[in-house]
Amino acid sequence: MTDIERATMARVTWRLLPFLLLLYIISWLDRVNVGFAKLQMNTDLGMSETAYGLGAGIFFIGYALCEVPSNLLLVRFGARIWIARIMITWGLISAGMMFVQGETSFYVMRFLLGIAEAGFLPGIVYYLSQWFPREQRAKAVSWFMIGIPLSIVFGGPLSGWLLGFDGHLGLHGWQWMYLVEGLPATILGFVVLGFLTDKPSEAHWLTAEQRNWLTERIEVEHNEAVARHGVGLGGALLHPTVWLLALIMFCCQTGSYGLTLWVPTIIKGLSGFTDFQTGLISAIPYIAAALGMVLIGRSSDRSGERILHLAVPTFIGALGFIATGILSSPVPAMIAITVAAVGDYGTRGPFWAMPGKFLSGSSAAAAIALINSMGAVGGFVGPYAVGYLKDATGSFTSPLFLLAGVLFAGSVLTLFLRKSPTLK
Repeated sequence: MTDIERATMARVTWRLLPFLLLLYIISWLDRVNVGFAKLQMNTDLGMSETAYGLGAGIFFIGYALCEVPSNLLLVRFGARIWIARIMITWGLISAGMMFVQGETSFYVMRFLLGIAEAGFLPGIVYYLSQWFPREQRAKAVSWFMIGIPLSIVFGGPLSGWLLGFDGHLGLHGWQWMYLVEGLPATILGFVVLGFLTDKPSEAHWLTAEQRNWLTERIEVEHNEAVARHGVGLGGALLHPTVWLLALIMFCCQTGSYGLTLWVPTIIKGLSGFTDFQTGLISAIPYIAAALGMVLIGRSSDRSGERILHLAVPTFIGALGFIATGILSSPVPAMIAITVAAVGDYGTRGPFWAMPGKFLSGSSAAAAIALINSMGAVGGFVGPYAVGYLKDATGSFTSPLFLLAGVLFAGSVLTLFLRKSPTLK
């Protein structure tokens, strides 16, 4: 690594990644805090487990429908403006969840929240591809995506604490939680307008030499991808490798959301803890998952290997789900949940480094959004299937075995990526 590369990437890393990480923590918290709201909301509103699972999952229907158009609009208007728009609208709707009065309003608000947030993750992944060279991309994505587990690490205890305000000023605890956790997204949306820079050539916080070096480096890589594979916008949306990646993401997200949106209920059922204690204990698997994401992403970048760094953790995650379904003692079950979380979430860095190997520009933006749309469908299937099977069987064993099977399928599908000439 040359001196100019080292200095430039250090400045880009410290300028962008901590801020994007903060945005993603807030994003994910507003997406999954419904799992903590359920500890009170279901009783207050008289909702069944199936109704909760449907409402938790319907977010992803709105999200999936708007992913591709949202990411194409991001390319048109620029990441700064579009990410700010996403954050402001989702923050207002998330805070508005406090006004839910029953199943119908719960479904409507979750659906609208999905529409508002659509394009955020693929938009950031595309944005990072404009700033980080190929061999540093998995690590950058991993550092950004540790916002997923960190949102639970910080959000779990916070949500549990806010639930304790039940009855203050005539509001339920879950209403306080939605209000307090929703508004920061709107505030940060306005901060985005003044802080983010759309592309390296506009980065006045870099020296002229650094701007020129990074702009040229990214352009060379994008031109190489176009020259080597020549995938246009339409071709990207029909490309076999894109759809294989989309199916794999569906499997991974079915597992992760099936776990995340139910883990507070699972832990409380195992332990009988209070809401605040449940929030604290819920953080443990995600501390390990954050560490796993960084280490797996770093290993993938150093070796240049992506596929096994995706297949092996996914397989391990499936084993964790099986163990969680079998074990009933709190400590072993928590260890199993931790293994499941590390295996499932640890794949994100290597996974999202792959589309940029053969796609660029609007083609990359559309393909990344399509892949994430399939993941969003998994986000609907996972929570709903868990709720339905829990109501049908009275136990979490069958739902967890189902999630394990889906992750096993994802691990096997990953091995077929070896046959893709675009990833060689």
